[in-house]
Amino acid sequence: MSMPNRTDTLDRIATLAKRRGFVYPSAEIYGPPGAIYDFGPLGVLLRNNIRREWWRRFVQEREDVVGIESAIITKRQVLQASGHEASFTDPLVECRICHERFRADEEIPEAADHAHDLTEPRQFNLMFRTYLGPTVEDAALAYLRPETAQGMFTNFKNILDTARMKLPFGIAQIGKSFRNEITTGKWLFRLREFEIAEIEYFVRPGSDENWFETWLDLWEAFFVDLGVARENLRRYEHPPQTLAHYSKRTVDLQYRFPFGWSELAGVANRTDYDLRRHQEFSGRDLTYFDETDGSKYHPYVIEPTLGVERAMAVFLIDAYREYRGGRAGKEDGREVEVVLHLHPRLAPVTVAVLPLVKRERMPQIAREVAAELRRTWVVEYDENGSIGRRYRRYDEIGTPWCVTVDSQTQKDETVTVRDRDSMAQDRVKIAELRAYLTPRLEAAPLRAPTEAR
Repeated sequence: MSMPNRTDTLDRIATLAKRRGFVYPSAEIYGPPGAIYDFGPLGVLLRNNIRREWWRRFVQEREDVVGIESAIITKRQVLQASGHEASFTDPLVECRICHERFRADEEIPEAADHAHDLTEPRQFNLMFRTYLGPTVEDAALAYLRPETAQGMFTNFKNILDTARMKLPFGIAQIGKSFRNEITTGKWLFRLREFEIAEIEYFVRPGSDENWFETWLDLWEAFFVDLGVARENLRRYEHPPQTLAHYSKRTVDLQYRFPFGWSELAGVANRTDYDLRRHQEFSGRDLTYFDETDGSKYHPYVIEPTLGVERAMAVFLIDAYREYRGGRAGKEDGREVEVVLHLHPRLAPVTVAVLPLVKRERMPQIAREVAAELRRTWVVEYDENGSIGRRYRRYDEIGTPWCVTVDSQTQKDETVTVRDRDSMAQDRVKIAELRAYLTPRLEAAPLRAPTEAR
């Protein structure tokens, strides 16, 4: 068993993701897409599962967090108040020879045929502009939102009035954001169009530091509980000089990507910056009346945030294994088996139902079993190829269980359930399949053996 050189892993996963229908470069038939991707049948399922797990954990199972879905097109005044129009910038330099542009605060790659002659850095605003109105000349300038947070701040009073929330409480949102990045690459790591899942958690000033630590622990646990190896995660405390204009404190949850340690998610203490600014610019009262002591104040805000696409990449990277010579480990074997050891609740396809052969009543019974299980989970029926090849096909996309219908099924109504990770096979009554699979779906992730990583 072996793994590719870690620096090669990202390219291999990106190739697998395209070949099996997880991720496609957007409009590739017209050339390079420029850090914009489309998501195929399996990618849609995986993203939906990530969203579902996040929502279940942080909204559905909590009584102190409610959801919202705010508009993507954002009024200019909102982003002036938030400071984004003035401060949401990266330092840009351009080579006078090749005219390629780079971020000045990152390592600039060497050119193959010349030495770069760089301009002085200038600040480049990352927001995409749009216009509200029939013509550009008459329209009001607006932006595609660079983050989802501002819709939660501008709706702060609406949430208080309609959801009757009391401090501490949170507003959660998953939605699209847009940033006109100067440099892109590294597959799903840095995109121009992406989804953010985040919470604005409003707390009484003075309690913010304790809540910060609480949400940092919860954020890390989300990834660990869904199968990311703890040794591949670490925390990075931003020094004061690198903090965003709204932040009192920010800690990144970093992942050991194939290209090195970098941000996966983060938690920021935004203080009362946003509510104060929106009150100043709008003229509306955005204070909170505290019934416990009759005081009025602007709550502090703890903001845990993660990118859905970046999380998707991490779950794929951490689950990816190559077995040279197959999982039997043949020393002279040339075959390479790929397995995605995804947590069962994240796997795009939960169960594959396979007739051993295409004869007798096996296909008919298998289709009936698939239809029954499909009422609860994502299930695929597959009758093409040898059973071993079909097993490997579903291992490669992370399917936790394969259910095989064979000649014995017709005698005693039992099927073989094969486990993706251990390859163990249990004989289970068809009528008991749901009871067999349900507790395993909720259990801790089944990891590959350590030596296979």
